Amino acid sequence: MENFFNVINWDIQPEIFKIGSFGLRYYALCWLAAFAISYVLMLKVFKKEGKTQEQLDQLSIYIFVGTLIGARLGHCLFYEFDYYKDHILEIFLPFRWDANGNFQMTGFAGLASHGAAVGILTSIYLFSRKTKINFMWVADRLVLVVPIAGAFVRLGNFFNSEMIGPPTDLPWGVVFKQHDNIPRHPGQLYEALAYVLIFVVMWYLYNKKSTRKSGFLFGIFLVLLFGARFVLEYFKIDQEAFEQNMLFNMGQLLSIPFIIVGFYLIFRKPADQKNK
Repeated sequence: MENFFNVINWDIQPEIFKIGSFGLRYYALCWLAAFAISYVLMLKVFKKEGKTQEQLDQLSIYIFVGTLIGARLGHCLFYEFDYYKDHILEIFLPFRWDANGNFQMTGFAGLASHGAAVGILTSIYLFSRKTKINFMWVADRLVLVVPIAGAFVRLGNFFNSEMIGPPTDLPWGVVFKQHDNIPRHPGQLYEALAYVLIFVVMWYLYNKKSTRKSGFLFGIFLVLLFGARFVLEYFKIDQEAFEQNMLFNMGQLLSIPFIIVGFYLIFRKPADQKNK
C-alpha cells in the first residue's frame, strides 16, 4: 500500500496575498503571533511576581528590536558574509536592486536564530542596566516564553518551504513542491515540536520552588533548546554551500557555546543574591 503521507504535496505559496512587489507572508504572521503570545504569558508572570505592565512594555521593545537586529546580523555575518561584506547597506534594507538594476522588495530575507539569541541577551542586559532589575531574574522568566515563540517561527519556515530536511522514506515524509518531488524530513516541524516540549518543561520547572536558584532556568533552557537544535540539524540540509564539507554545520557550531554556558549555570554554586 502506498504510503499515505508521501502523497501529500506541500505547495503553499509563502505570501497570503501580494500587491505589486509587496506581499504579506505567513512567516511574518508567525513572528507577530510569537511576540503576541509571549507578551500575554510574560504579563501573567510579571503581575504574579510584583512587576508592572509598564516594565514589561519597556522590556518588549528592547526584545523586539534586539531580536530583529541580532537575527539579521547573525545571518549576514555567519551565513552570507561574502555577499554582505560588499553590500553593507542591504543588511537592514528590506529591498535591493538586482544585477539588471531592477528594484526588488525583499523584506528581511535571512534571519538566524543564534544571532537572535545574542540580540535578546544584549537587550536584557541593556534593560537591566536601565531599570535596575536583575539580569538573571529577567533571563529566568523570559526563557519561559522563548520556546513557544521559536515554535511559531519554525512553523513560519514550514510555510516558506525553507530549512527542509534530507530525503526520507519514513511515513511522515513531506514533498516540498517548490524544491522537488522527493519526500523529505520536515525538519522545521521537528524543531517546532521540540520547542513546544521544552516550553512545557520550562513552565513545569518554573512552578517548582526547588528550582528557583538564580540562573538555573536560564541554564536548563540553553541546554535543552540548543541541544535540540544541535541534534535536529542532522534533519536539515545545509543552508549554505560552504557547510557541505564541515564536520558540524554552522548551526551546530554556534549552538555549542550556548550549551556550555547552560551547563555552567545549572551546576554553579548559588550566588548570595536575591532575584530582584
